[in-house]
Amino acid sequence: MEMMIVSLSKQAPASIWGKADVSFEGNQAKIHLMGSDELRQIQMAARKIRGQGISQVQLEGEFWNLDSQWAFAQGFATAKPGYQVRWCGTEIEKAQLNQRFEAASFARKLINDTPEDQSPLTLATEAAQWLKAIGGDKVSFKIIEGDALLEAKWIGLHAVGRGSERPPVMLELDYNPLGQDAQVSVALVGKGITFDSGGYSIKSSEGMLGMKCDMGGAATVTAALGLAIKGGLNKRVKLFLCCAENLISGRAYKLGDILTYKNGVTVEVVNTDAEGRLVLADGLQAASDTGAPLIIDAATLTGAAVMAVGANYNAIFSPQVETLQLAQLKAASVAERVWPLPLDAWHKDMCPSAYADTANSRPVKGGGAGGASNAAGFLWRFVSPQAKWLHMDLAGAFDDSGSALWAAGATTHGVLTIAEILKGE
Repeated sequence: MEMMIVSLSKQAPASIWGKADVSFEGNQAKIHLMGSDELRQIQMAARKIRGQGISQVQLEGEFWNLDSQWAFAQGFATAKPGYQVRWCGTEIEKAQLNQRFEAASFARKLINDTPEDQSPLTLATEAAQWLKAIGGDKVSFKIIEGDALLEAKWIGLHAVGRGSERPPVMLELDYNPLGQDAQVSVALVGKGITFDSGGYSIKSSEGMLGMKCDMGGAATVTAALGLAIKGGLNKRVKLFLCCAENLISGRAYKLGDILTYKNGVTVEVVNTDAEGRLVLADGLQAASDTGAPLIIDAATLTGAAVMAVGANYNAIFSPQVETLQLAQLKAASVAERVWPLPLDAWHKDMCPSAYADTANSRPVKGGGAGGASNAAGFLWRFVSPQAKWLHMDLAGAFDDSGSALWAAGATTHGVLTIAEILKGE
């Protein structure tokens, strides 16, 4: 198949093209940059070019840079394989773009895999093996599976996943380039719900269709760590993936159950579809136990975050203003979008229970007003007060049907932000 050459132009298209910002001549396509948000325009133009059935492109010309080439690649990517983008620019830029592409492709594959192919154990194993292949003997890991989670007192993860024939697992992975006694600099936690039926608070068929994406947090933090390692990360990082299927069976957890966590917090289950925070509670405690001064978790956690910031931002939360500012700075440096939502101490108490210290949600549709902040407040109960903490609600990690910016499926939006925090913190 002939390679399409794509260039950027600062000139308006010929009048024959009307308002179109992409013009074609032979095997060449030209994106005519108009307006102030050039990266958004480039990504949308890539979607248009891909929509013409073009699968092989070579980027050429004077106006391409690292961010614009990456924006094009994100718009050009699809869930189906068989496409290629060839970079231009310096060898350093090409190497950076290849590293980004490899990490994003790994995350995209994980997220887009079918629920049948992506069991909790498969997710944990594939993540560990990929990082081991990158980090070599600097990477060690263990997988805690099934009832062994109860022995380790990871109560929430076990409860959410016990309804499935395929048991829940926690991946504990250590990347340590500094030696055995090195301090852990950052701990990462990812929500790995490989399929979410909603449990007994069952989702509609339409709401369930895309729920293979509910392990997007696990894929995002794994890909971010891998990308940072590829870039020469020289600090100790621990990774915790909380992997489970949220299904209905005679063994499944039920509304009205009370879970007693390792730190003593009791939680009444008022919505089995608010399962992500129940598994992250274990992961955040495990991360806190490392003594890491910074904890980052990522999760496709709430529809409320999508309603608040849309699908082209990720919502961020932290008790520390400086942590939010760090995330915003690092996201901007790689042309990703994050936006802080409210998190105050009283958000911890916004899901009250008459039977336990807290409920896992409010017993109203969608969790009620402020649902994303209330979920963050719940998670805060399980974070060490000595650590800085960033919670990323991945509103922009998956697109059910495709849009002007993204093809249907995983977007991998958020991988670069977390990788930059790892490298720069």
